Amino acid sequence: MGAHNLQVTIDQDSGFCFGVVYAIDMAEEILEEEGYLYCLGDIVHNDEEVERLKAKGLRIIEHDALKDLRNEKVLIRAHGEAPDTYRTALENNITLIDASCPVVLKLQNRIKSSFDQNEKILIFGKHGHAEVIGLQGQTNNEALVFQDIAELDNVELPQNITLYSQTTKSMDKFYGVKDELIARGYNLKANDTICRQVSNRDKDLPKFAQKFDKVVFVSGRKSSNGKVLYEVCLKNNPNTYFISSSGELDVNLFTPGDSVGIAGATSTPMWLMQEVKAALEAF
Repeated sequence: MGAHNLQVTIDQDSGFCFGVVYAIDMAEEILEEEGYLYCLGDIVHNDEEVERLKAKGLRIIEHDALKDLRNEKVLIRAHGEAPDTYRTALENNITLIDASCPVVLKLQNRIKSSFDQNEKILIFGKHGHAEVIGLQGQTNNEALVFQDIAELDNVELPQNITLYSQTTKSMDKFYGVKDELIARGYNLKANDTICRQVSNRDKDLPKFAQKFDKVVFVSGRKSSNGKVLYEVCLKNNPNTYFISSSGELDVNLFTPGDSVGIAGATSTPMWLMQEVKAALEAF
């Protein structure tokens, strides 16, 4: 124990969601057997975990590189993929190791069904996010993606619209968007497609954050879910600090004897939070 004698507790509900666990387990099994594996995009939005797996032989490629690949195995991560990816794999004799999250796959099917029924589809999600690109792909990229209701202020929409959400968005924000669209007079078919493992964290995290003098939130900066959950912590404990690794900790933020809670995104590995805990206890 360091001179600061910090009392550190990790939120045991934090860490990988089942979709990420499934993808990483699948990748590690193949890496152990074959020594290398291609993965389409970062397997998880956490640089530290990506580097750990790259050291085991994971080769991260982007979509442009997939077109030039032949006769290989490629992992599809939990975020899912658009139909174009499957067509390219078929043409190039690529074996896809499909680790798409079941929640995301179900959402893709629902959006495809709505599109086939000629519904005007809006997706509440982050522009350019891997999951959202896969969702748009179910509609030949015709679905309108927005991450803030203000983006729709000057958009001419039909009277009847169908709303879906990226699985990791804030539930409160989704229902705020739904209410606003109804208030604007649209006939709205709203589908709450937020992952309950994420939304339940929204409910449980406030109590956790309020128990401590300080909270350290550990997440990759690319993680949408991380941003949402960090804001939940910050709202409930203004002494919340966002870091991506233990190297970003600043001893000056802590007072001797502080109780400190550590929380993380659904893309944050438990080993990384344990590393942060050890660093705090050494202060």
